[in-house]
Amino acid sequence: MATAKQGLKGVLGALPFTAELDWYLRRRGAATRGFSLDKLEPVLTDWQVQAAASPYKDRDGKRVLLYGTQRYWIEYASLLGLALAGLGHEVTLAYSPFADWRVPISDFDLRQHNLYAKNVLKQAEPMLDTLSFLDAPEAKSLPAELAEQIANLSIRDAQYTLQVEDIPLDNELYQLRLERNTAAAQAALYWLNVNQPDVVIVPNGLILELGAVYLTAQHLNIPTVSYEFGEQRGRIWLSQDAPVMIQETDTMWAARKDQPFGEAELDKIKELYAARSGASLYQHFYRYWQNLPSEGSEQVRAKLGLDERPIVLLAANVIGDSLTLGRQVFTDSMTEWLVKTLEYFAGKPEAQFILRTHPGEKNLPGPSVMDIVERVLPELPEHMRAIGPEEEVNTYDIVSIADLGLAYTTTVGMEMAMSGVPVIVLGRTHYRNKGFTLDPASWDEYFQMLIDTLATPTKLSEEQVNTAWHYAYRFFFDYPHPFPWHLIHFWDNVEEWPLNKVLTGEGLAAYQHTFDYLTK
Repeated sequence: MATAKQGLKGVLGALPFTAELDWYLRRRGAATRGFSLDKLEPVLTDWQVQAAASPYKDRDGKRVLLYGTQRYWIEYASLLGLALAGLGHEVTLAYSPFADWRVPISDFDLRQHNLYAKNVLKQAEPMLDTLSFLDAPEAKSLPAELAEQIANLSIRDAQYTLQVEDIPLDNELYQLRLERNTAAAQAALYWLNVNQPDVVIVPNGLILELGAVYLTAQHLNIPTVSYEFGEQRGRIWLSQDAPVMIQETDTMWAARKDQPFGEAELDKIKELYAARSGASLYQHFYRYWQNLPSEGSEQVRAKLGLDERPIVLLAANVIGDSLTLGRQVFTDSMTEWLVKTLEYFAGKPEAQFILRTHPGEKNLPGPSVMDIVERVLPELPEHMRAIGPEEEVNTYDIVSIADLGLAYTTTVGMEMAMSGVPVIVLGRTHYRNKGFTLDPASWDEYFQMLIDTLATPTKLSEEQVNTAWHYAYRFFFDYPHPFPWHLIHFWDNVEEWPLNKVLTGEGLAAYQHTFDYLTK
C-alpha cells in the first residue's frame, strides 16, 4: 500500500498544481506530514508586531541574508531575523523546507512542505522578507571552483551522517546531498549576485545546505557570519568568514593572552575542570562529560591492569563528528591516524597504550572507533587496552597517570596539557599551536615525536601548564558570546527573553555586542 501511494505521489508530483490543490482543498493550509512549524506558527505574528514596535527599528542598518533549513534552524532564524529587523537591519530570510537531510522526498510532498512553510512565514512580513529557495531563480551552473567545494561538502555530509570517513562517489546519500547542496548553491548564487547583501548569516557553515550557502557567499567575497551552539546556556559561538565549527581562536587568543590571568580566573576554570572530570554539572553548562565520577589513579591502574611502563593515552573523537571533518593537517582522516597509530604501538611493548573511545558514542547509531580497533588488531597485545564507550572508566583518571597524550581534535587533548601531560595533536583543532602542545606537520615528525617523548617521559613546564589553563579559560568563557537564545533550549529561552525584552535598553546592554558581531 505504501509503495503504491508513493508511486501515485510520484506521478502527481510531476503534474502542475496537483500538490497545491491537494494542500489548499484537502489539508486547508494545515501542517504537512513530516514537516511542522506548529510551535512557530502561533507566535510569529506577535514576534513581527514586537519587532515593528522596537524603538531601534529606524536605525541605519545593513542588508542581511539569513538562511535556514530543517524545522529548528528555520524557527531560530525567524526570531533572529526579526530581532535584527527590530535593530534597523533590512533582513531577508531564505529557507529550504526539508524535513530530513538523509532521505529523499517526493516532489509532491516537497511542494506541500513549501506551501505550508510559506503560509507560516508570511506572518513575519513586512518586518522580515521571506524567500523559499525552492521557488527562487537559480544560476544555470556553478563555477568550477565552487562546484568542487560543493562536492567536497557533500562528501562531508555523508561522513557526518553515516559516521564513516571513506565515502565512495556512488554512495546514495552522497548523491542525494550533492543534488540538494548544488540546488541551494545555485539559488544562493543567483540571489546574492542580484541583491548583493552586506552580510550573510548561516548556522554551522560546514555541513548540508547551510554549508552550500556559506561557500557560495564566500565565493562571491560577501562577508559571512556562521553561528552554532556549544554546551553553555546563554552563549552562542560566532565566526566571521570561517565556518564556526572550525573554532578559529587565533584572533581571540592574540587579543587576550596578555590579559591578566589571576586567582579568580584560575579558580573559575578549575571549578569547570572539576565538573568535567567529576561527572557533574557546572553552572550554565547543560551536559555531563563522563559516565561516572573519578575513582583515582591507583584504582584505574588496578582496573586496567597497568604496570610501571610509560602510559600513552589516545583520546578519540566520535567518527564523523563535525569537529573532526575537514581538520586534516597531513593525515587523510582521523581513521587513517588511528590505524597507523594502532599498528605502530602494536610493536612497542615497552609502552602501555590505552585508546579511550569517546563516551558520547553510546548515544549514536553509527560505527564505533572500537570497530577500527577490532579490524586492525583482532587480538590486542598484552600492553594495549581499548576502552569502549559503555565501559565505566573515567577518562580523567587515565589522564592522571598518563605520560603522553595523543589527540586529533578532542578537548581532552587540551585538558591533558592542563594536567602537565605532553600531548601530540594531529588535527587542526582550536588549541593547536598555542604553546602547550606538540604539533607535527608530517608523519615523519609524528613518529619522531613518539620516539623522543617516550624515550625520556617528562611533564610539561610550569609555564606551558599555566598557558594551557589560561587558554582554556579564554576558550570556555571568552570565545562564546552572550546571547539570549540557545538552539537546544530555544522555546524555554524565548519565555525568559521574549523579543520585546531583548529590544530594550536592558536587552541591548547584555547583547548589543553580539548583534554587532553578527552583522560585521
